[in-house]
Amino acid sequence: MKKIIFISLLVILVVTAIGLLVYFGNYNSQNYKLELKSVNTFQECADAGQPIMESYPRQCNYGGKNFVEDIGNELEKTNLIRLDNPRPNQKITSPLVVAGEARGNWFFEASFPVELHDSNNNLLGTGIATAQGDWMTTNFVPFYVSMTFTTPQTSNGNLILKKDNPSGLPEHDDQLIVPVLFQ
Repeated sequence: MKKIIFISLLVILVVTAIGLLVYFGNYNSQNYKLELKSVNTFQECADAGQPIMESYPRQCNYGGKNFVEDIGNELEKTNLIRLDNPRPNQKITSPLVVAGEARGNWFFEASFPVELHDSNNNLLGTGIATAQGDWMTTNFVPFYVSMTFTTPQTSNGNLILKKDNPSGLPEHDDQLIVPVLFQ
């Protein structure tokens, strides 16, 4: 008899626990769905406190959507030009030091143009990156430029490092686009 009472009490406890889990599980998921914010970008997802996947580029998941951090076209150009400073989405101030390395054929007469635009595509500043070594090679050559820029009206923009193209032929144009944030 004691065994039957014990089993009955155990069954009642298990059924009650399952009922509570189902009830509170549904309650929390319903509240969660109601509290979802409108998230449309990687940064909004990160600002909402969601975990960031440590991949490159970084990724964030929110409300069943996956958002990927904008790093420009860095991965596509890594065999032609590499940027040490600034890195994608880095906060920058004027004067800005731009440094990295590019293949010798990115230069012409040991230099190439650099531009900084705000997110409305307004030109904020320009500079000429110069080779810090022998540029008459197909190997990587370090480059450097320090450029000043006007105060932007937006919080972000793009740094554009353009392959020097003295021919003017569009098929020889190339550029590295790096998204930046303004302090």
